[in-house]
Amino acid sequence: MAWLEIQKLQAGYGGNRVLHDIGFSVDDGHITSLLGRNGMGKTTTLKCVIGLIKPYAGTIHVAGQPTAGMAAFEIARLGVGWVPEGRQIFPTLTVEENLLATAADRHHAADRYTLQRVYEFFPRLQERQRNMGNQLSGGEQQMLAIGRALMTNPKLLILDEATEGLAPLIRAEIWRVLGELRNTGMAMIVVDKNLGPLMSLADHHVVIEKGRVAWQGSSEALRAEQATVEQYLGV
Repeated sequence: MAWLEIQKLQAGYGGNRVLHDIGFSVDDGHITSLLGRNGMGKTTTLKCVIGLIKPYAGTIHVAGQPTAGMAAFEIARLGVGWVPEGRQIFPTLTVEENLLATAADRHHAADRYTLQRVYEFFPRLQERQRNMGNQLSGGEQQMLAIGRALMTNPKLLILDEATEGLAPLIRAEIWRVLGELRNTGMAMIVVDKNLGPLMSLADHHVVIEKGRVAWQGSSEALRAEQATVEQYLGV
């Protein structure tokens, strides 16, 4: 089943069209990567999915439901978790307060995400649970942003620039956790620039170039056509 389905999506800002007939799907329990240079439309696509931007045309279905006219909080309640670029944690709340602020179990998950479970994924957060958000390093803030999204108990986790600007050891920690989430059956959309980890993690890859899907396919297909795909990713 396609947990997310996007068809002929057109969107932009004011009168400036950014997306031109974007289309792809994310199956239940599968991971899709969005690839492309900065400014090509990846974040705009994600913001349409979560309801922060109203499309000009096209359709988006989440868990089989059309999201046209829905507010962002209504889409979130369908089971969409959001890890934004720039993290956007609450700087004057503690780590624990940041996590509890978003806690929800709307779908009565059998194995729901709790404080303890998030701390098991990210032991560093447990060590820092009494620290304010603005006292954390960039890597710790990213861990917190992922943990905060998990506390909503999503069915689809969306990560925009999952490891951008992070030290190699922190990047490895993030990829480890995403791999563990994959093993739980979590569906994901991941935006990142690191092809190697993405090819190991994701089932499907979508390359966006100037607001259009320039290429999409499996990890096997990406390995076979890596030189072609990398032409869309270089500066």
